[in-house]
Amino acid sequence: MQYADFARSGQKVSRLGFGAMGFAGWFGAQSEADSIRALHLALDRGVTFIDTARGYGESEFILGVALGQWQGEKPFVATKVEGLAGITQWGTPVPAEAAFPKGQVTASCEASLRAMGLDHVDLLQLHTYWANWGIDGDWMEELQTLKRQGKVRQIGISVPDHRSDMVLPIVASGLIDSVQTIVNIFDPTALEVLVPFCVTHKVAVIARCILDEGGLTGFLTPDTVFAEGDFRRDYFDGTVPRSSYIEKVAALEGFIPAHASSLAALAIKFVLADPGITTAITSMHVPAFAEANIAALDEPPLDSKTFRLLATRHRFIKNFTNVKHFGKP
Repeated sequence: MQYADFARSGQKVSRLGFGAMGFAGWFGAQSEADSIRALHLALDRGVTFIDTARGYGESEFILGVALGQWQGEKPFVATKVEGLAGITQWGTPVPAEAAFPKGQVTASCEASLRAMGLDHVDLLQLHTYWANWGIDGDWMEELQTLKRQGKVRQIGISVPDHRSDMVLPIVASGLIDSVQTIVNIFDPTALEVLVPFCVTHKVAVIARCILDEGGLTGFLTPDTVFAEGDFRRDYFDGTVPRSSYIEKVAALEGFIPAHASSLAALAIKFVLADPGITTAITSMHVPAFAEANIAALDEPPLDSKTFRLLATRHRFIKNFTNVKHFGKP
């Protein structure tokens, strides 16, 4: 396992993090026991960073149960404040007071602590942030108050979609400790501006969607059918034809096995090739996923030529989140 300093916290975290969104059942139903087993397996393998959210169904509760049973060193726990403006708050700017009215940040944090059975979280993030909110308001005051009270060690924001450059002003403000944003082979643009900017300002970067909701693993075929409740039912078919996506993934097969043991390993190694990425989270809620993803870190890193080729010749920038927020065109 690789480790990195988390901003100015004095704490180190694993560069591969456990994304607990899968505990919500949004990738398909799974037993609580299997979810807990997957997390314990990841912790045993050296993962120390866990990311969840108040809005991820039962995720925080299941995480709390798992942590209560865990006998090892306490991991770094990050969660997110639940916004109240509905699903479109992640697709288009809404007023700050609509998503996080006065008291909401505090109430969400308190609910998260109760659900997980913790007296503090290592990182509390706004689940969405829009640049037109600026750097102050009730939401920021509450985040800072929670930090002073010790209920939160660090505070951060999550970029709602692919437009990572819009958060540069708040990064420069010195008021936040981390930014969570999309980074993957198909969309590496955050690596060009946001990530080096965060390094300069000593702000941690949490990369998400590094496997593009699983698409970069090569699992998607023309005949793949998603179960009821799986949010990917529309994700891969609403913005571009599924055939186009499959074709783009197939073009990456030429890098296997010379540069990685699998497409998933290639995608993980690509994101972690940039030292500015503090930690990269994947949905390791299935034990087999956890084993495979962690094993990728035992492989030799990508050489700079291969990294550059992937970043420039294989980008496939699209905004699949639009379908989730607004429906199919």
